[in-house]
Amino acid sequence: MNIPLPLSLTVMALLSACTTQPPSQVLRYSAPDQAAPPEAASGNTAKPGWTFTRQAVAAANPLATDAGHQVLRAGGSALDAAIAVQMVLGLVEPQSSGIGGGAFLLHYDGVKVSAHDGRETAPAGAHSDMFMNQGKPLTFDEALQSGHSVGVPGAVRMLEAAHRQHGRLPWLQLLQPAITLAEQGFRVSPRLHSLLQADPHLKKDPLALRFFYDAQGRAWPVGHVLRNPEYAHVLRGIAVQGSRALHEGPVAQAMVARTAQAPRPGTLSLQDLANYQPRQREALCFDHAAQAKAQRICGFPPPSSGQLAIGQILGLLSHTQPQGAELVSGKPSPDFLHRYTEASRLAFADRAQFVADPDFVSAPAGEWRSLLAPTYLRERSQRIGAQSMQVATPGQPGGVQSTWAPMPAQTEYGTSHISVIDAQGHAVALTTTIEAAFGSRRMVTTDPSRPGGFLLNNELTDFSLAPSDAQGRPVANRVEPGKRPRSSMSPSLVFDKATGQLLMSVGSPGGALIIHYTAKLLTGTLHWGLNAQQAIDLPNFGSLNGPTLLEAKGFPASTIDALKARGHDVREMDMTSGLQAIERTPTGWFGGADPRREGVVLGD
Repeated sequence: MNIPLPLSLTVMALLSACTTQPPSQVLRYSAPDQAAPPEAASGNTAKPGWTFTRQAVAAANPLATDAGHQVLRAGGSALDAAIAVQMVLGLVEPQSSGIGGGAFLLHYDGVKVSAHDGRETAPAGAHSDMFMNQGKPLTFDEALQSGHSVGVPGAVRMLEAAHRQHGRLPWLQLLQPAITLAEQGFRVSPRLHSLLQADPHLKKDPLALRFFYDAQGRAWPVGHVLRNPEYAHVLRGIAVQGSRALHEGPVAQAMVARTAQAPRPGTLSLQDLANYQPRQREALCFDHAAQAKAQRICGFPPPSSGQLAIGQILGLLSHTQPQGAELVSGKPSPDFLHRYTEASRLAFADRAQFVADPDFVSAPAGEWRSLLAPTYLRERSQRIGAQSMQVATPGQPGGVQSTWAPMPAQTEYGTSHISVIDAQGHAVALTTTIEAAFGSRRMVTTDPSRPGGFLLNNELTDFSLAPSDAQGRPVANRVEPGKRPRSSMSPSLVFDKATGQLLMSVGSPGGALIIHYTAKLLTGTLHWGLNAQQAIDLPNFGSLNGPTLLEAKGFPASTIDALKARGHDVREMDMTSGLQAIERTPTGWFGGADPRREGVVLGD
């Protein structure tokens, strides 16, 4: 169904037809003043933390946060607000997420936590060696730019299904903020400008080149008003027809056509798109004790590895003894960093060995919780000694020998995170992605004469590029038709175990480092008594079962020297987390946003 510009009486009639809410619960979106860019710089900008009494929304861009806030004020639910935020993020933060990608959603309805899986799937025509060339894996850049990297998008269909359960305002209204901003335009932010300027591949796509760059091939400057009429057109269809407007018809045909183009044409088909179904899974929760209190931490089960790895790291640390203070001069101490990164190596060794789509791969010992069993973690913790192990080997949860080959290390990128808590105390933690910055660098439009569109994901590069090891043992996370690639996304909800009271909604972007960013926030708030903003502000750290990674300029030379003395191969690097968090306080809620990105928290 095609609605002509501008949205007018036709849409208002549809709004009336779709809603059963009283007139006061109608979103009348008003685009905020964009006289100045949302951030002073694309680097590190101090955030104050924000205090609220009733409700709050945290997201990676002020325009997206504002859209969610307006939805809450109109009487929308936490889920409603998250949908509006996601649709705006796809416009103003196209490098990180969008309708061409996927997402994991945790939802708390005041009674139970549900996990909604909108992860992309491999097309029916995918095969295990599609990222191989003459017996060797493609380089990551070769795989990323190929049509094979594009998975069947799942975010919109998942959000639509979740809205049927938890929505309060009509679906149609929730897309209005993004449609308005796409038509009126938004000011290019410092982060978007810097990423456009630095990206080596996006200009290779003629549609993206025409949209994101000027006639001389320069990224649009900070503050440039960028309009995306094609994105508005696609969203208008989704607003009226739901996900069918994306998964069928002209938009689906355009997606298939883009993936079929060189280099290395993919196999995405119209049937793949039409057949996509989100999954509703049981949230993966574990108990955790900190400061003489018991918490219940809920996260996403496989195909995400995030909750399992975080649970293992925190569990392993509980079996180690601190040697002195864990914070020194306001930063993690060398002793804590040693114990944390050793625990990380053990967790990431298990992650590489075992974790993949549960519809294709059985859990070790028949139960994913075997990786979190106290006896297993206690035994694994014995491997943490005075000196770094540098590289850990996987364990045998449940005493069962695995037949899988460990997945070789691969780069992971991308994503954005949204946290929302509404006036009823219902909550959302939503992590959303198109994988690498700007995804597969393939822009989709249904009409080349209309500027803009949306970007397709490169999510299938989260599969192991090599399907097996040198001995021919298969990798659990290899490509298979219909399979969902392993993820590190870690949306998390934290509860008081004794009372069941919701305490926090948290999460972050950052590829495989999402696990460490989220674990840092949980450690800072639950163990060290920091508020969410203080915990977010801490310098980042971690290990992916290799070098010890420290955020550049985040730690003193004495800390680095102490780690090296304990056998660590220390690498200082940019670790650009994008943590968002909302936590309970005695008077309401407190929100924190990462100073390394452009996010803010708004509420009432």
